[in-house]
Amino acid sequence: MNKTFVCLFLAMILTACSDLLEEKPKSLASENFYNTAAEAKAAVNAIYGPMRGDNGLSINYPAQLEGLADYGNSRGTQTPVSLYQGLDNTNINRVGVIWDNFYQSIRNANLVISNVPKGTNMTDAEKTLYVAEAKYLRSLLYFALVRNWAGVPLRTEENMTVADVPRSSVEDVYKLILADALEAEKGLPDAPTEIGRPTIWAAKTLLSEIYLYQENWELSSAKAKEVVDSKKYSLVEVATSEDFQKIYGPEVVNTTEEVFYFKYSRQQGFGLVSYAHRKTAQYAYFGPGGVYAQYTDSVSNSVIKNWDFKDLRKKHILYNVDIGLGSTSCLYRKYRDPAATSGAGAGAGNDYPWYRFADVLLFHAEADARAKGAPTAEALESLNRVHRRAYGLPSGAVSAVDFKLADFTLKTFIDKVVQERGYETMYEGKRWNDLKRLGIAKQRILEVKNIVVADKHMLWPIPNSEILYNKALTAKDQNPGY
Repeated sequence: MNKTFVCLFLAMILTACSDLLEEKPKSLASENFYNTAAEAKAAVNAIYGPMRGDNGLSINYPAQLEGLADYGNSRGTQTPVSLYQGLDNTNINRVGVIWDNFYQSIRNANLVISNVPKGTNMTDAEKTLYVAEAKYLRSLLYFALVRNWAGVPLRTEENMTVADVPRSSVEDVYKLILADALEAEKGLPDAPTEIGRPTIWAAKTLLSEIYLYQENWELSSAKAKEVVDSKKYSLVEVATSEDFQKIYGPEVVNTTEEVFYFKYSRQQGFGLVSYAHRKTAQYAYFGPGGVYAQYTDSVSNSVIKNWDFKDLRKKHILYNVDIGLGSTSCLYRKYRDPAATSGAGAGAGNDYPWYRFADVLLFHAEADARAKGAPTAEALESLNRVHRRAYGLPSGAVSAVDFKLADFTLKTFIDKVVQERGYETMYEGKRWNDLKRLGIAKQRILEVKNIVVADKHMLWPIPNSEILYNKALTAKDQNPGY
């Protein structure tokens, strides 16, 4: 009930703000709207709407990424994604809608960043808070854009009225991402003002991952360690595979390992929609039936085949069901909700975990080892905490499943961290970008799926909505191969 109330409340605010900021922007005079804390908060809420909506984080974004991961495949209209042979018109349109929605959220963030500081009936502390949240979300969005499209047009509060914006370099995009994240770190609170809002610790986690992509190992390790040492977060302990529902279940409001999640409810249009499972006579993991557009195989896929079944995550996430592709095919049930709504805007009450404490620990494990040039005791402990929990053991106590420092070189340790992160974050939309960052995406797909991946599949195409209507771009600005 608490989660339903929170999500319904946010849904009403988001809907109201969306109506104001998206449908009738000309009716809003900025000097009349951004003056009170309530108005500023409403404007910030409007940032979340497009990015977390039906065609953003709710469906298309994770689905497109999971079809590319080494541990799974796509079927139905998603099939071309995991064949790495080029997106058809349906999937090109899907990634285009992701782009459009992300930029709509960026526009709404720019409105906050530009106008809230001018508010006449707010304290300086309130202004700082709302601008920091807007910059956190803008950083998060551009970070998603640059990883999937490379350099993109930078639309900020300084050029909001300019329709034609050239494509910026990857370096310049990262400069903005980093600047926004650092400003968010300065202005966000120690604890969330409401469930689902970012904190200083969410900013530090974002910074840790940004620094990983920039190969600034020392700063990445330091930011992750600040979060670890804060004692604000801990892994949710489990004893059985079903205990993972205490993390991912549809009734969960928040947990001790939630750093930053996108919140969903079963209300029409505000639910999480999974492409990963279906309702059958035997299994009822998703209310309206499900579309099961993603699957894997417990024998032919070596990632799944080699995954220790004693690892409770495997039993929690995967279930064997013949979907017409053989008796060893499996679907994903990480986000299960038998009471999910049906019809237009259908969805589940599960939240989407952008950053969990497990992410922080694994960021720290990789970055600390790389910074020191060899596995360290602290890096190993971060890795072991996640690994112990996976086997139903207390995450903070030495155990029989612990990895040993003497068994690793730097390379083999990083390989183990990458493997562990693949299991831990399966179906969270993180694996493909991890493989690309590490420079092993093509190698992994060849090893696991026996498919040679062309360079063009490392990026998504700039959508026609941008190429055709942004006069600062030409066909030469399109990503190679499209």
